[in-house]
Amino acid sequence: MSSSDLPPLRSPLDLERVLEFEFVRATENAALQSIHWLGRGEKELADAAACSAIYGVFDLLDIRGEVIIGEGIKDNAPGIFVGEHLGTWKTGSPRFDIALDPIDGTTNIAKGTPNSISVIAAAQKPDGAPSSMKHIPSFYSHKLAYGPAVKMALQKKGDRCFLDMPLKEVIAFVAEALGKNARDVVVVTMDRPRHAGIIEEVRSCGAALRMITDGDITAAVAPSLPESGVDLYVGMGGSPEAVLAAAALKCLGGDMDVRMWFHNEEHRAEVAATTSEAEMNQVFRSDDLIMGESALFCATGISDSPLLPGVKIIGHRIETHSILMRSRSGTVRHIHASHDLNRKVVPIRG
Repeated sequence: MSSSDLPPLRSPLDLERVLEFEFVRATENAALQSIHWLGRGEKELADAAACSAIYGVFDLLDIRGEVIIGEGIKDNAPGIFVGEHLGTWKTGSPRFDIALDPIDGTTNIAKGTPNSISVIAAAQKPDGAPSSMKHIPSFYSHKLAYGPAVKMALQKKGDRCFLDMPLKEVIAFVAEALGKNARDVVVVTMDRPRHAGIIEEVRSCGAALRMITDGDITAAVAPSLPESGVDLYVGMGGSPEAVLAAAALKCLGGDMDVRMWFHNEEHRAEVAATTSEAEMNQVFRSDDLIMGESALFCATGISDSPLLPGVKIIGHRIETHSILMRSRSGTVRHIHASHDLNRKVVPIRG
């Protein structure tokens, strides 16, 4: 097998097809462990519980996984960090690049509010192949995510960059692509002072606006899910979250425009010291962030979100809702699981 080839689909060597369910077990267990911290005001303890559960699953899994996109950069929170190895790393076991956020929406967990998930993305790569995930060095990126119908319309009309267009024009384009009036287009952004201009533009053109407090992976994926009721996501959010969302969009057929965004000049100068000006101004699409044909995306709801219902505790059972996607097959699975607390054992590191 050359450095650019993956095993044939549905062949005995297509281990990604089997291992994808282990990735979703990891997000399920992270949700099961972190739900006990819902509303307790301890986001770092919730994050630590989720990390321990994810480590526990991978400690039993025969893969060679390398964390390309981790967490903890912005706030020194507990986390699974870039460069860590996950899995047993047995000789001959399949290699995966991994991006993860044990809890996207830790503030929401701490406050007991909606819109928190546990999420992992992965891409299988042959030995000797370069990394399949793009690491964006800025803390934040300007992101605009849209669904498959908008992507197709954009390709037919010259593949313009939405980030270089006034938001009013983008909303009009999306409305036409979806066969809607502009007032019926639903735009999601995070409720942040830095988004005041976005909020004003959306309202001025009459589109519907939903503001979220946290968790923009869910928001970026939502326009590619018809049942979500969301048509467009726009805002300046975490760069690692952009890569995680890109894996899902690669599976779903949607896309996003992503460009580095700097919250202060000190951080811009820090990034500029190691990054070319061209890359700092580059617009990345999903295929630029997740290279190659392999992409897995899985997430489990912790508290309710547009993507997934949250964890439900019913007597001695806990119910979880997860989504599992694979780009090579185009399969999207919705997994509703019931966990018997009298028999369930969640593997925990330490």
